[in-house]
Amino acid sequence: MKKYGLYIDGREVDPQGGEWLETVDPYRGEAWASIARGGAEDVDRAVAAARLAMTKGAWATMSATKRGKVMRSIGDVVAKNAVRLAEIEARDNGKLLAEMHGQLAAISECWYYYAGLADKIQGSSVPVEKPDTFAFTTREPIGVVAALTAWNSPLWFATVKAAPAMAAGCSVVVKPSEFASVSTLEFAALLKEAGVPDGVFNVVTGLGHEAGAALVEHRDIAKITFTGSDVTGTRIYETAARTLKRVSLELGGKSPNIVFADADLDLAAAGVVSGIFGAAGQMCSAGSRLLIEKSIKEEFTQKLLQMAKNIRLGDPMDPATNVGPIATPPQFQKVLHYIAVAKEDGARCILGGKPAVGPGLIGGQFVEPTIFDGVTNGMRIAQEEVFGPVLSIIEFDGEEQAVEIANDVDFGLVAAVWTKSIGRALRMSKSLEVGTVWINTYRTYSYMMPFGGMKRSGIGREQGIESVNEYLETKSVFISTAEGAPANAFVQR
Repeated sequence: MKKYGLYIDGREVDPQGGEWLETVDPYRGEAWASIARGGAEDVDRAVAAARLAMTKGAWATMSATKRGKVMRSIGDVVAKNAVRLAEIEARDNGKLLAEMHGQLAAISECWYYYAGLADKIQGSSVPVEKPDTFAFTTREPIGVVAALTAWNSPLWFATVKAAPAMAAGCSVVVKPSEFASVSTLEFAALLKEAGVPDGVFNVVTGLGHEAGAALVEHRDIAKITFTGSDVTGTRIYETAARTLKRVSLELGGKSPNIVFADADLDLAAAGVVSGIFGAAGQMCSAGSRLLIEKSIKEEFTQKLLQMAKNIRLGDPMDPATNVGPIATPPQFQKVLHYIAVAKEDGARCILGGKPAVGPGLIGGQFVEPTIFDGVTNGMRIAQEEVFGPVLSIIEFDGEEQAVEIANDVDFGLVAAVWTKSIGRALRMSKSLEVGTVWINTYRTYSYMMPFGGMKRSGIGREQGIESVNEYLETKSVFISTAEGAPANAFVQR
């Protein structure tokens, strides 16, 4: 097995504690690499390197245009190594290799996008009411950024956090999930080739309650950006509040996929299947609640079952595979737990509902695509995030009830509406309490569009121009142009 150290100040280093963690291939159920078990001392080293880089180092003195050129080189390096990085991530978390190829292409383009924004950050002059005064604002980097990423798309999350932060002039310390750290470490090792100065991008691996907690609590961290569960996000928010750190949180969802009777039902069924069973449902944006208009419920359910029954589970490296394994043993058990809870609460399982076994399903972490009917919105299966291939069918009668059910959860990340009526599409998009609304599509993303949630789905936005603002502070400057001392020193000009 390959052993990966921490990436601090432009080089790979061993953890101070001398301990390592195994990382497991979820498809085979076998350890294939080991990562450093970083701790507080390692976090101190990484944060110190990051702070020096953005205050006195080459990153601090580099022009914004030059920073943009370096970031563009990062995109080039990612494109050059995309095949290898995709294979590493698919092995580390079980995502489909075909999907990872597409994601790596987007990651490269994302770096190009933020490279172009690096020298577009501007302040403004303000015509204040004060005489003989010139006033203007500047936008300055917020400070060292702690980026805590989840195991389901670690390299994508590292990119949409680090790229806008670096465009703003910040340096970054990334703490990836202990379940999927290798792709981030491999990416970090490529940054020398791109010309990134030492200390600008650092990676400290390890356990959340050790390395992660030390990073969140560190006095020299100015901003925390986290992707993960709402429970962990709440703890981070509470900790950050004690030292008034800035925080962005991209958390969970219980997203509604709303199908009206006038929709293209074949297109909608394909969108529902992709929205919940893609990536084995291990997406914050998973469409885990199907809200179906009462008049077409039976017809649509049959279409859905026919499509879902043809899903092929297997090796994520195989192009013929539609759904891979659950990424971690704890998550596998969590999914099975929620299936049991749904049955106990009276939901009717009409597809799946148990671990998947059979030829090629090795490693013991597959769950059958599962659909529950007879679900009411108050059931736990309709209110709590499962993060697995489990769909709940809830019927509604009319727009008003659809909106009421859709919004009646603690989360507000995404929603989809399937209809041929442009009026209904616009009314629904305005009424739904979510950060993203898809009309007649699902899982459509762009690094140019902001992404984030309302309610317990998070704070702030990632992607798009807006995300750069998450890493900037505004400074006001007043310059007096008056000559001579005022007649009364206690009176402002």
